[in-house]
Amino acid sequence: MKQLEGKIALVTGGGSGIGAACAQTLAREGARVVVTDVDGGAAQAVVDAIRKSGGDAWGLQQDVTDEARWRDVVMEIETKYGPLTTMVANAGIAIGCPVLEMSLAEWRRQMAVNVDAVFLSVKYCVPSMIKAGGGSIIMMSSVAGLRGAPGLAAYSASKGAVRLFAKSVAMECASANLNIRVNSVHPGIIDTAIWGKMDANLNRINAPRDIHAIAAAGVPMARVGQAQEIANGVLFLASDASSYMTGTELIIDGGMTGGAVRRVQQ
Repeated sequence: MKQLEGKIALVTGGGSGIGAACAQTLAREGARVVVTDVDGGAAQAVVDAIRKSGGDAWGLQQDVTDEARWRDVVMEIETKYGPLTTMVANAGIAIGCPVLEMSLAEWRRQMAVNVDAVFLSVKYCVPSMIKAGGGSIIMMSSVAGLRGAPGLAAYSASKGAVRLFAKSVAMECASANLNIRVNSVHPGIIDTAIWGKMDANLNRINAPRDIHAIAAAGVPMARVGQAQEIANGVLFLASDASSYMTGTELIIDGGMTGGAVRRVQQ
């Protein structure tokens, strides 16, 4: 039997990168998956790939910062599939900029997508999960949510907020006996399109362009991670294999947060 047979999952920002890998993995394990993205065409492309592989998926356009759209999305999901059991709050952006050069508009945009939208996901998805008798919420944070980084103050602040928000919501759900688990995932340097989207800002923080060189220098495992490796962790948190886990973080970073490593010269 597949690990998520009978589950109904929502993946935000599912049109590319980690979100797409999560959607495809959850569908492969038996979940009926709703893929949303601000780019509706990208979401539909992922849905088409899932269906081609024999999975059950549905795509919706969604701006995760729009509260009214959240209400509609959850209502549409319940009408088509029934109440949610799994929610992956993956949609996010990264604005690289020295804090003294960042505009208030940039700061607010970063927080709107990375924090406000996660709040809205909980506000509208938890009531649906209560109808289902419980579920699993997985919030996509980052290693940047565990430690600071120059030029990424706003991004780090947003991802740190996600980490503690997940813990607090987990405690609220547990104390209310809702049978809803809440955990955060913290990817390291992962080969996704977000690096290309940051490119316009990289000059502002004097950052290198080559993520493989960055990984070789700063990741103990000396390589870039793949979106599928994050999706594997999300699958674990979505499945009953993690039934006694809530309010914690799953770090998937090739050892970045474990400390520095000294490489032996061959």
